Amino acid sequence: MVPGTQVGVYRLLQQIGEGGMGAVWMAEHTMLGRRAAIKLLHPMFNLQQDIVTRFFNEARAATTISDPGIVQIFDFGHHVDGTAYIAMEMLDGEPLDKRLARLGRLAVGDAMRIMRQVASTLGVAHARGIVHRDLKPENVFLVRDPEVFGGERAKVLDFGIAKLTGEAGSHTSTSAVMGTPAYMSPEQCRGAGHVDQRSDVYSIGCMMYTLVTGALVFPGQGSGEIIAMHLREAPVPPSQRAPDLPLELDALILRCLAKDPAQRFASGTELAAAIGAWLGTASAPGLANATAPPYAQRAVAPAGTTLSSSSGVAHVTAGPKPASSGKRMALIAGGVVVAAGVAVAVVMQRTADRPAAVAVTAPPPPAPAPVAAPAPPPPAPAPAAAKPDPTVELVDRMKTELSRFLDWSRDHAQAACPTGADLGAPVHDPWGHALVITCTDQPANQIVGVISVGPDGIAGNADDVGSWQLGREVTDLVHGARWAPKPAAPTPPPVTVKRRPRPQPEDDIPAER
Repeated sequence: MVPGTQVGVYRLLQQIGEGGMGAVWMAEHTMLGRRAAIKLLHPMFNLQQDIVTRFFNEARAATTISDPGIVQIFDFGHHVDGTAYIAMEMLDGEPLDKRLARLGRLAVGDAMRIMRQVASTLGVAHARGIVHRDLKPENVFLVRDPEVFGGERAKVLDFGIAKLTGEAGSHTSTSAVMGTPAYMSPEQCRGAGHVDQRSDVYSIGCMMYTLVTGALVFPGQGSGEIIAMHLREAPVPPSQRAPDLPLELDALILRCLAKDPAQRFASGTELAAAIGAWLGTASAPGLANATAPPYAQRAVAPAGTTLSSSSGVAHVTAGPKPASSGKRMALIAGGVVVAAGVAVAVVMQRTADRPAAVAVTAPPPPAPAPVAAPAPPPPAPAPAAAKPDPTVELVDRMKTELSRFLDWSRDHAQAACPTGADLGAPVHDPWGHALVITCTDQPANQIVGVISVGPDGIAGNADDVGSWQLGREVTDLVHGARWAPKPAAPTPPPVTVKRRPRPQPEDDIPAER
């Protein structure tokens, strides 16, 4: 395709994206002038009916769902050369995966606000019998919308492999494993024939985990390993990957990641309600760290609060009062006036019926009794001292241990891996357990780091903390090789011993008799 080509009623302007399945163009309606995004299937796939069906599945699924979180589809069909296309609304914003790559991880409030919208939109799809099956940050697009809390709305994209349970012939083969491994549910990984809305709940849980920790739930080395981990391994709680996360968030995310679908939230709608409740509680301290995008418009008005159906968070909105309120207030005011008039008339009538008052000299009022000064309030109790963050203390102690090790290693090039006692005296973590120095394949790899066994004092379980988990401030201390084996002494060259020839008897000397 080239700029100026007319596809349906749209004229292509410029290509704005390309993927493995096709390209996306900015286009314009030839009569209305309305901008649109045209997704074109690559020519190599246009003769493969299963791929074309999956391509159009996105358009059919999107048009079935009526929700502001779904991209609006204008048209779809075949170009004159047979190329399949979908015309959809042009989005102005940022893909969620790009924002995640730019920031590393999102503030908890921002992440949960976005995921609340995604879950709400998926809940509408689930009510229509549609399961997305390929939820991931790449398929969520953030667009400007000052009407919702935070100033932006999440749009769910790419229903290409969605399962439309209400249509015959729309089911994907039960033996096919389709989706993105990092975000696939265990039932998807097995290629199970029955995949329902709870599979999407699992994928949303994977997305929440990644947004708030900056790490995948199961960061395996390949697709097969990741799929096996989804099937068999329990996820590490998010707060152990990012210690600043509130513990209450662990329960919400881990419920989404339950291996058994029956233990998850039943649908996107139920999950959205749970996220909304979490955001609305005082136990969500991460919400205070939420940052609005630069284009967010926050209204400040003294009007009453309303509950946004898109965000699940109460916010202040300004708007005109209902037309009936003025009439109602006028009627109430009139009633008050009439009632007040009757009350005045009654009082006047009763006053007229009374006999004339007789002047009586009243004795002077008694002097008021002295009032004791109020006792001063008891002094307010001193605020409890904030508990120190054990992570900060752990960083300092690990740096101390690693510095001691480096000093020791300069004179112990070929020594075995030391203990804290070898360095002088053991250094303990904030929970009173001695730090462990770990070395591998010495002296080839030198030192790996220092490990704290965590609060429980048991090595090898989920609460262990390694120095390599605490950031560059610690790991830079032991970056690269720290000592090398001493060169072997040179082997002396072999000594050659020359033998003298044995003297032979001379012929001219007579032999002794």
